[in-house]
Amino acid sequence: MPQTLSVQCCIAGGGPAGMMLGLLLARAGVSVVVLEKHADFLRDFRGDTLHPSTLEIMHELGVLDRFLHLPHQKVSRINARFGDLEFTVADFSHLPTQCRYVAFLPQWDFLNFLVEEGSRYPTFQVRMSVEVTDLIEDEGSVVGLRAKTPNGPLEVRAALVVGADGRHSIVRKKAGLSVEEFGAPMDVLWFRLSRGTDDPIDPMGRFDAGRIFIMLNRGGYWQCGFVIAKGSLAEVRAQGLPLFRERVARLAPFAADRVHELQEWEPIKLLTVQVDRLRQWYKPGLLCIGDAAHAMSPVGGVGINLAIQDAVATANLLWQPLREGRTSKADLAKVQARRAWPTEVTQRVQLAIQNRVISRVLDSKSPLTPPSALRLLARFPFLRRLPARMIGLGVRPEHVQTPVL
Repeated sequence: MPQTLSVQCCIAGGGPAGMMLGLLLARAGVSVVVLEKHADFLRDFRGDTLHPSTLEIMHELGVLDRFLHLPHQKVSRINARFGDLEFTVADFSHLPTQCRYVAFLPQWDFLNFLVEEGSRYPTFQVRMSVEVTDLIEDEGSVVGLRAKTPNGPLEVRAALVVGADGRHSIVRKKAGLSVEEFGAPMDVLWFRLSRGTDDPIDPMGRFDAGRIFIMLNRGGYWQCGFVIAKGSLAEVRAQGLPLFRERVARLAPFAADRVHELQEWEPIKLLTVQVDRLRQWYKPGLLCIGDAAHAMSPVGGVGINLAIQDAVATANLLWQPLREGRTSKADLAKVQARRAWPTEVTQRVQLAIQNRVISRVLDSKSPLTPPSALRLLARFPFLRRLPARMIGLGVRPEHVQTPVL
């Protein structure tokens, strides 16, 4: 016989969206369980950027000071080089927030912090090593889910099931929700290079003919992203690791003495880029948020922060109906109505950059000529506030409105 559990809200997926939603609902007195299929959060090259909008949420929760005691790097500017033009893409120092910078820290530290905060509330549970396998439905409504655990099957009954289980969501698949695909011209190879004491501090992007290279300062090392044409991994590998190292050295000359650290392909991880969005995020008894509702491009690194904004909006709109046992389809529709527009706007911007900049750079065989928009950014510093606001705060930033009960 399966184990059974009954809660007001069951969240599938212990990523940033799921864990933040669990914390917010538990603070408001809603009984909630978060199910995470892995035994821990220790996975490399997950999104490690927390933008000012997310740090503002931590401030509103009253935990920012404790949170910032975790080891992290602060970045107030993003720099780039397009052909021969060097410029600052975004300057966060003018944002109207408590933290006018992007914080880089391992995602596992962020998630463990949210678990620790959630454990302060008696209605908060996290179950690790629990893999969701199916939904439980009754007369057209989702009333729970089934999962497998190291100790056998588990059934969770809940007034609301939330799919926060990422871009390969089993919840949205089992719910039969329709997905709109937008495509992407690139994939990304992520890897590490050690960081020297004389290296630059700010993150940077290098755009050269047929090449795009990103470097993020992670303190003792660089997290590097080598952008390749969609589906070209086999071709890149066939050309050999020595040629790959040579290309990295040309794109980051100051780190040329460290490319020998790439001795094999295994630590070079592929991020398959996809951009999609559910046409409808919900059905009776079920709601999808974060990557389960909309997979974002890595452009701007805003995926985590958009997912957290979803979680805050969901908690703001649903904590009271959940407490009172009256969550309706109309309540779930309000979440999508609140978050669909900022998601669509953000994806439109990402798709425009993918199609008008990234694809052209990857296809280029001759030296790049910077577009006029980039020349204006380089010439007029005040213009850097616009991308800073788009990246750092996003469209329609959310604020914590849930009570502490």
